[in-house]
Amino acid sequence: MSQAVLQDDVSSRKWWILANVSVGTFMATLDGSIANVGLPTISTALHVPLHVVQWVVTAYLLAICAMLPLVGKLADMWGRGRLYNIGFLIFAGGSALCGFTSTIDVLIGARILQAIGASLLMANSQAIVATTFPATQRGRALGVTGAMVSLGSLTGPALGGLLIGWFGWPSIFWVNVPIGIVGFILGLFMLPKHRPTDTRSGQFDYAGSALFIVGIVALLYTVSNGDVWGWEAGITIGGLILSLLVLAGFGVRERMAQNPMIDFSLFRNRMFTAAGIAAMLSFVSLFCTNTMMPFYLENVLHQTPQVTGLAMMSYPLAMAVVAPLSGWLSDRIGPFILTTGGLALNALGFILLNLLSSHVAVWVVGLHLVIFGVGQGMFQSPNNSSLMGAAPRDKVGLVGGLNALMRNMGMVFGIALSVSLFAARLHSLAGKAYTGMTTETTPAAFMSALHTVFWAAAIVCIAGALISSLRSTKRSGGGSNLQSSQIVR
Repeated sequence: MSQAVLQDDVSSRKWWILANVSVGTFMATLDGSIANVGLPTISTALHVPLHVVQWVVTAYLLAICAMLPLVGKLADMWGRGRLYNIGFLIFAGGSALCGFTSTIDVLIGARILQAIGASLLMANSQAIVATTFPATQRGRALGVTGAMVSLGSLTGPALGGLLIGWFGWPSIFWVNVPIGIVGFILGLFMLPKHRPTDTRSGQFDYAGSALFIVGIVALLYTVSNGDVWGWEAGITIGGLILSLLVLAGFGVRERMAQNPMIDFSLFRNRMFTAAGIAAMLSFVSLFCTNTMMPFYLENVLHQTPQVTGLAMMSYPLAMAVVAPLSGWLSDRIGPFILTTGGLALNALGFILLNLLSSHVAVWVVGLHLVIFGVGQGMFQSPNNSSLMGAAPRDKVGLVGGLNALMRNMGMVFGIALSVSLFAARLHSLAGKAYTGMTTETTPAAFMSALHTVFWAAAIVCIAGALISSLRSTKRSGGGSNLQSSQIVR
């Protein structure tokens, strides 16, 4: 079958492909946050302490970060549609195992299996969309997937709370099974399965992959535990030094490898580098909000988990409206104004959060969060289009994996930053060891610590806006490397 025929076949069902990819993207990102709200219930049900049950979330995020670049490289070798569809099946199987288990060890193992499936979905979703849609529609399509990313990340706590309240904690995993099975079946007919014709990358860099997995897991594990161990503790400093040395070794290995897992020459492209770093910083700031706002609503304003979930929903709902519009607009004016302006708006949102007190109405908090939904919606779609458009055609899967890696690293760093700053400030005000995120001191001390986090997040957003402004200001939303005539592989 000729390339022209294959191109027409893919183009005729591009919106169905987008729908299938959107479902997988939403499901994979949803499970990064939906388990948070169930940790206390799981801890009680399985009779394990919270510091152990926390690995239900941590193991999932760490495994995804370790797998994403590998999956992106494999997708460029074996075909993106095939690996994406396999991701549905693995994710559904891991979810079923999570729902069946009655021991914490098996649950954590099942979450790692889930993460493998999620990495197959995350790494390939943007690459499939970017190579399915022509340049004139790519921003709009990536706007939809960008909305799914934030919808999944931010609706997790609200949806998880409702499911646990109605059906028990296993339901937050069982809900994925029918979705994954339906997605897999539909993907058999919809997703392109053409194998790459370029065989130059047929050899896999096993040594580089091992170094990357060890280095990134060690780094994120240390960062995640820095607040517990203490940032000046020997184990924390040693873990950071060891992980950075391993990652430095990985960088040396990749420069020597004939077929590197990550092609560092990509970072010579200013559009790619600015978009990637800005994406990570945007999720660092986003998860400062996602982590801290529920505690503010419940511990300071004394709202129920249900009301907290509804207030938090204002953020993803605003983004769901703005992201596709922003993507459509970026196809016409380019990414520069939208990405830089979106992060600047988020910085303003964090500054306004510092005006909140311990006596405000919930709807006022919701309106503040709408600002973040608008800003993130402005940023994500054009930024994804910019980054994917800068990808050479034979590395679009790798770039999709790197983009998802940046996003997940931003989540981990955002959680660590917000919790560490909050704990340090509360410790200095209370004059005693920090033992939990409560208002045992005073609401005033709690708010002061919270404001410290919000000011830091505003600075992160400003840094992201400045880096985003370094990209090209030309109208093209996605660059010229990824042509509309490409066939999805």
